[in-house]
Amino acid sequence: MQVNWRQIHAARNSYAALSAACEREGFILHPVDKPTGDVTCYSLNSINESRFRNEISGSDVITIAGGPHASACPHEVAEYANYVIVGEGEFTLPRLLTQLERGGNGKIPGVFTGSFYEPADSCVRLDAYPAFSEKQGYVEISRGCPFACGYCQTPSLFGHCMRHRSIDTIAMHANRYRHARFVSPNAFAYGSDGVHPRWEKIERLFLKLENVIYFGTFPSEVRPEFICEESLSLLINYCSNTTIHFGAQSGSDGVLRQLLRGHCVDDVIRAVDLCNEFSITPVVDFIVGFPFETDEDQMMTVRLMQWVARYGKVHVHRFMPLPGTPLATSTARSLLPETEKICGKLALSGKLTGSWNDPEIRFFRRSSNHIP
Repeated sequence: MQVNWRQIHAARNSYAALSAACEREGFILHPVDKPTGDVTCYSLNSINESRFRNEISGSDVITIAGGPHASACPHEVAEYANYVIVGEGEFTLPRLLTQLERGGNGKIPGVFTGSFYEPADSCVRLDAYPAFSEKQGYVEISRGCPFACGYCQTPSLFGHCMRHRSIDTIAMHANRYRHARFVSPNAFAYGSDGVHPRWEKIERLFLKLENVIYFGTFPSEVRPEFICEESLSLLINYCSNTTIHFGAQSGSDGVLRQLLRGHCVDDVIRAVDLCNEFSITPVVDFIVGFPFETDEDQMMTVRLMQWVARYGKVHVHRFMPLPGTPLATSTARSLLPETEKICGKLALSGKLTGSWNDPEIRFFRRSSNHIP
């Protein structure tokens, strides 16, 4: 059975992980630019899904769709894809392919098809699957998040309990290449419950790595309250990155409380100040246009962005309601003229990146970050 993977830039790390998982069961996911072969697999997010809907529905091959959008909206995606994988795919995708190869109907746990659906009967243990194989990817070190930020799909996809790949397994994959880069919802939470850091575990990981380490940068950002003297000392002693990427999201404590972010504005300010003391450049995420954001809330965010830009860089994008999140049915509010003006000015000065007007830009414009 010829199994293909539809190349989508935003899903390149999913391809690396799922390709490795399928390879163990004898299936090679061949990269393609259109549906072909016997089966073509897709990983869809909530922005690019509309771009591939007609391609999938018009295909004359078996189509399998997974990813954040498919997991959040399986009924919708099942209207044009033959099979929809809901949730984690490392176990479910090879299981589905095996069943189809044997002439089965695809009605297995974790797969939505027609009127059939049963929740997955497994939870992925990261050490049970390789981070990547022939197709190189970043090493995913942690999965899940104990927080419940209103705009974020991570808890609904991977749960609130953090799972971690073991130090030896991480090192085995990372040491194959000159640079070590990682995937994590919060890199500084590695080895912990996601709330109480375990700095000794992170140091043990670093001591096992034999290459150039990049930690706390894309795609392993951190949370502001995890930035402290201990974490920055580890970064300086073991890592090569001179920047650290973390999320502030808003300059209003009221908005942060409504989002259930679990930190306050002072945590952001403290993190930036500490980065400055350690000569590390902070790259700070913001979101503008939350539905409950008042004019004053938005200006507080803009003022915090301007302050951060004095010491580091700002990454900002427009709020977009994502399915499966608490804010899924909400609508982004408009931006103030002053917000657009200041964002534009900071962007022209090289202090701001992102897409504060068009949220699709961050998914379709190629990132400057690349897999080494």
